[in-house]
Amino acid sequence: MTTPSPTAEAGRRGEDVRSDCWVRITFRDSGGLEINLKSKVESMYGEATRALIRNVLATFKIKHAAIDMEDSGALPFVIAARLEAAVRRSGLDVGESYLPDPAAGTDYGTKRDRFRRSRLYLPGNEPKFMINAGIHKPDGVILDLEDSVAPSEKDAARLLVRNVLVSIDFFGAERMVRINQGERGLEDLDFVAPHNVHVVLIPKVESPDQVRAVDERIRIVLSRAPRAAGFSPREASGGDGSTCGVFLMPIVESALGAIRAYEIATACDSIVALTIGLEDYTADIGTQRTDEGRESFWARAQVVNAARAAGVPPIDSVYSDVGDMDGLRRSVLEAKSLGFEGKGCLHPRQIEVVHEAFAPTAAELEKAQRIVAAFEEAEKKGLGVVSLGSKMIDPPVVKRAQRVVRLAKAMPDRD
Repeated sequence: MTTPSPTAEAGRRGEDVRSDCWVRITFRDSGGLEINLKSKVESMYGEATRALIRNVLATFKIKHAAIDMEDSGALPFVIAARLEAAVRRSGLDVGESYLPDPAAGTDYGTKRDRFRRSRLYLPGNEPKFMINAGIHKPDGVILDLEDSVAPSEKDAARLLVRNVLVSIDFFGAERMVRINQGERGLEDLDFVAPHNVHVVLIPKVESPDQVRAVDERIRIVLSRAPRAAGFSPREASGGDGSTCGVFLMPIVESALGAIRAYEIATACDSIVALTIGLEDYTADIGTQRTDEGRESFWARAQVVNAARAAGVPPIDSVYSDVGDMDGLRRSVLEAKSLGFEGKGCLHPRQIEVVHEAFAPTAAELEKAQRIVAAFEEAEKKGLGVVSLGSKMIDPPVVKRAQRVVRLAKAMPDRD
């Protein structure tokens, strides 16, 4: 059996920290548990926090230790994640995790054909950004384990993200996780895949084999613990789940990835969209990203065409200046003109602008409504051909028109 290090710590502390905690565990041979808690919410939650600490340590069979904790208003699932991170960092053999009970509002599903106009990125090691993310009404939230998390904190972030999936209601937003690259990303799946993650984003994809490796790992994880959070994504989505139970969204972020975009987009049946990351792409081709975007036009066109050929929607990169709403609107309208259906968001204030810019214009909506009406009339008459005036309407055009009408109805100012 591994002998744990005498001391281990995890979490964050300081005057600017909120909704988080710092914990240090000092192992000893006797004396039971000594809990030294300094909490900003001591009067309301001090005793409950001490009880939680005891429960978590009991799960790991820790009977003798001194626990120092500085609590900046952390919720129970955060405290549990930080404690578990400290225990794992000590090198103690951990047979199981301490998993909070699934909270109300965390068991909803998703489906392949849904709007993914906005995806709000949330740093995976910052609980303060996650707690109320759903109230901003993004189409999806991305709990990010990759670029936004320092290498030294990736082990702690995956525990926090796992607990977030079990504990936070995102009010219908699609629940996404961006994993790390390579083997570390596959290990991320061991922690997050069983807990009703709807979509896994795979970074820096350059080969279909990378996508298939993620798909296979998810299958293995779910076969071992298909109901670890008391929930099955495929059942909740009415049978419209992926073949492995979790949808995938590869991210093209390099010249090689752009060249292989169609191979990537068709790597497996679990892929639900293809997206692009322009910061890494422009660095890879040796240039700077500009608002004009001439340097990335070819790659973006590659992604759009590869996604459409594969039968999945293309999703554009983020707009990095979170204070420039006019620039964001121009960027979304350009993305829409290229064929993209969604955009990443770095700040909640970007969501409304993205939704409005992706909304159909009055002319687009009027045309779509006429096509849908013609289709419905043809169906009533049992006709196999749809026509609008003297023009024949192909099935893909009808499908797109139906989506435009649904998109218009989803806007808050439309009936």
